[in-house]
Amino acid sequence: MLDEGFRVDLLIERRLLIELKSTESHAPVHAKQVITYLRLLDLPLGLLMNFGAATFKEGVRRIANNYYAPKP
Repeated sequence: MLDEGFRVDLLIERRLLIELKSTESHAPVHAKQVITYLRLLDLPLGLLMNFGAATFKEGVRRIANNYYAPKP
Protein backbone atom coordinates (compact mmCIF):
# COMPACT_ATOMS: atom_id res chain seq x y z
CA MET A 1 0.00 0.00 0.00
CA LEU A 2 1.20 3.50 -0.74
CA ASP A 3 1.94 5.78 2.17
CA GLU A 4 1.28 8.92 0.16
CA GLY A 5 -0.39 9.94 -3.05
CA PHE A 6 -4.05 9.17 -2.44
CA ARG A 7 -6.49 8.60 0.38
CA VAL A 8 -9.24 6.06 0.20
CA ASP A 9 -12.49 7.09 1.88
CA LEU A 10 -13.27 3.61 3.25
CA LEU A 11 -11.42 0.33 2.97
CA ILE A 12 -13.34 -2.57 4.48
CA GLU A 13 -11.12 -5.42 5.72
CA ARG A 14 -8.66 -4.69 2.88
CA ARG A 15 -11.20 -6.23 0.46
CA LEU A 16 -13.77 -3.61 -0.46
CA LEU A 17 -13.05 -0.02 -1.43
CA ILE A 18 -15.79 2.57 -0.92
CA GLU A 19 -15.47 6.04 -2.40
CA LEU A 20 -17.91 8.62 -1.05
CA LYS A 21 -19.23 11.60 -3.01
CA SER A 22 -21.94 14.17 -2.58
CA THR A 23 -22.77 15.50 -6.02
CA GLU A 24 -25.96 15.82 -8.07
CA SER A 25 -24.87 13.03 -10.39
CA HIS A 26 -21.99 10.65 -11.06
CA ALA A 27 -19.32 12.04 -13.34
CA PRO A 28 -17.09 9.75 -15.43
CA VAL A 29 -14.06 10.97 -13.49
CA HIS A 30 -15.50 9.51 -10.26
CA ALA A 31 -15.59 5.98 -11.69
CA LYS A 32 -12.09 6.42 -13.12
CA GLN A 33 -10.87 7.45 -9.68
CA VAL A 34 -12.30 4.25 -8.15
CA ILE A 35 -10.76 2.10 -10.90
CA THR A 36 -7.37 3.72 -10.30
CA TYR A 37 -7.61 3.05 -6.56
CA LEU A 38 -8.64 -0.57 -7.19
CA ARG A 39 -5.67 -1.11 -9.49
CA LEU A 40 -3.20 0.51 -7.10
CA LEU A 41 -4.48 -1.58 -4.19
CA ASP A 42 -4.91 -4.73 -6.33
CA LEU A 43 -8.55 -5.10 -5.29
CA PRO A 44 -11.35 -6.65 -7.35
CA LEU A 45 -14.34 -4.56 -6.26
CA GLY A 46 -15.31 -1.06 -5.22
CA LEU A 47 -18.42 0.96 -4.57
CA LEU A 48 -18.97 4.54 -5.61
CA MET A 49 -21.54 6.01 -3.23
CA ASN A 50 -23.11 9.36 -4.03
CA PHE A 51 -25.11 10.88 -1.21
CA GLY A 52 -26.29 13.74 -3.42
CA ALA A 53 -28.55 11.48 -5.49
CA ALA A 54 -32.30 11.46 -4.99
CA THR A 55 -32.36 7.88 -3.69
CA PHE A 56 -29.78 5.50 -2.28
CA LYS A 57 -30.28 3.10 -5.18
CA GLU A 58 -29.52 5.85 -7.70
CA GLY A 59 -26.44 6.89 -5.75
CA VAL A 60 -24.65 3.53 -5.49
CA ARG A 61 -22.55 2.16 -8.30
CA ARG A 62 -20.59 -1.12 -8.19
CA ILE A 63 -17.25 -0.97 -9.98
CA ALA A 64 -15.22 -4.07 -10.79
CA ASN A 65 -11.54 -4.10 -11.60
CA ASN A 66 -10.14 -6.40 -14.30
CA TYR A 67 -8.90 -8.67 -11.57
CA TYR A 68 -7.52 -12.16 -11.53
CA ALA A 69 -7.06 -13.66 -8.08
CA PRO A 70 -3.50 -14.83 -7.42
CA LYS A 71 -3.07 -18.57 -7.43
CA PRO A 72 -2.13 -20.08 -4.07
